[in-house]
Amino acid sequence: MSDDKRDYSDVESRRPIHTSRRMSPGRRIAYAIGKPLLRSILFLLTSSYRFDRTIGRDIADRILSERDNAWVPVYWHGQQIGCSCLIRDWIKRGFRVGYVISASVDGEVPADIARSWGAEVIRGSAQDTGALVLRDSLAMMRDGVSIATMSDGPLGPKHEIKTGTILMARMAGAPLIPIVCAASRAWTMDTWDAFMIPKPFARVVLAVGEPIEVPRTMSSEDIEDVRKSMQAAMDSLLNRAEQQLS
Repeated sequence: MSDDKRDYSDVESRRPIHTSRRMSPGRRIAYAIGKPLLRSILFLLTSSYRFDRTIGRDIADRILSERDNAWVPVYWHGQQIGCSCLIRDWIKRGFRVGYVISASVDGEVPADIARSWGAEVIRGSAQDTGALVLRDSLAMMRDGVSIATMSDGPLGPKHEIKTGTILMARMAGAPLIPIVCAASRAWTMDTWDAFMIPKPFARVVLAVGEPIEVPRTMSSEDIEDVRKSMQAAMDSLLNRAEQQLS
């Protein structure tokens, strides 16, 4: 990451680094112990994966060659463990990434993990502080920080691109990057997003699709057309990733 990285203290003052909600002493102790423990478990787990990055490798290289520009990497909520491994690798290669993470207590651990990778973090949500989240996201993107988004989160429907993702990309003038993953062996949680945890030593396919440009000036019909194009790109890319495992 560049040495002249902008100070986002003005953003953090509106969206504190740590949640302002009160924790009980017991919960505070549990978080103090649990955060480094979970980071260690995730590191050991993801270090065991056998990654296959052949789908879209040339696209990824092209994106990284233009890493000073802002992009909108998009992946599914249930695939965040696998896809975040790709984002973490990009960060190591100088790609600047920001995440919007809930300001609730539940957001403490993922926010801490994202910062440990070197990612920027905005605490908030579209539901509670949508205007500020959008303002802060656009401020980061003007400075060349790409805002990664799980477009079907936080509550679904699963694997459905939401219009808000398209609108943010339009306002920032940033292309959308389709990203998916598939695993040879995984635990699948009984949650709305079918949260996937690739098992130790699993083969994990990380696939990157051709970026989709989002014009700044669009009608409502144009916005829906882009949303459908992105949906089709994500669906097709996931199918390719799953076929790669067979």
